[in-house]
Amino acid sequence: MTVLISGGSKSGKSLLAQELTLRLANGGKRYYVATMIPADEEDRARIRRHLAEREGMGFETLECGRDLSAALQTAQPDAAFLLDSTTALLMNVLFPDPVSCETDTDAAARCADELVAFARSVRHAVIVSDSLYADAAHYDGSTEVFRRSLARIDRALAAVCDVVIEAAAGNFTIHKGELPL
Repeated sequence: MTVLISGGSKSGKSLLAQELTLRLANGGKRYYVATMIPADEEDRARIRRHLAEREGMGFETLECGRDLSAALQTAQPDAAFLLDSTTALLMNVLFPDPVSCETDTDAAARCADELVAFARSVRHAVIVSDSLYADAAHYDGSTEVFRRSLARIDRALAAVCDVVIEAAAGNFTIHKGELPL
């Protein structure tokens, strides 16, 4: 089963994703696919918080800042995977040099294809994304490229995932499929 959870910051996505991954693993192997490459202390604090939240849950962490397929070469495809998040993965590949903010224009399409291939290649996956594209504001060019790219990834994943969930302020709306019991 594959599940996409998308929503705003601090909406409960990660905690729900952990719970669903444990349920899908059913006592079996589980991986946490960590996509954030920390850039500052705030990022490092978020990583520490996520590590503390998963402590004792039996996740093996796969660090994957850019090349998802390489990180999965040593993993067992019949395990349960929690990928957190598509947003960080896209940021890493779209802006390979964060200082210059120059975009790799083909990166978004490659990232979408890689995430869809990942979802199709593993037995169970819970994928976390951020709905940063959901407001009506207009931003600078590179931010708009990022927002459109993230929306494209969410649409592609929603098409192939069994369950699609929107998270907002701790409330969850299932837009596709049914959650596992």
